[in-house]
Amino acid sequence: MLAKNIYIICQEISSDEKYGLISQIKRCSVSIPSNIAEGSGRNSSKEFNHFLAIALGSAFELQTQLILVKELNLLTEDKVNALLNEVSEIQKNDLLIQK
Repeated sequence: MLAKNIYIICQEISSDEKYGLISQIKRCSVSIPSNIAEGSGRNSSKEFNHFLAIALGSAFELQTQLILVKELNLLTEDKVNALLNEVSEIQKNDLLIQK
């Protein structure tokens, strides 16, 4: 759901950022569920945890980029905060699973 919300909200950001920040944000948002899915298909918990770690890294990268979007006033604070809350939930869940 986060990746879908990111794609929808990125339509509101100026096309000047199309190949910069928007592209990076979209890649991060897709990387999170993709790595979780790939890890869940692996044969061991060690491999699964490895892919969760990658997903978690992407979540922190996305969080940083969304904060930048907010600081640059590319989106409203309310819209960015809603996305940041989604990212935060993913980070909490990934951290719990890895322990």
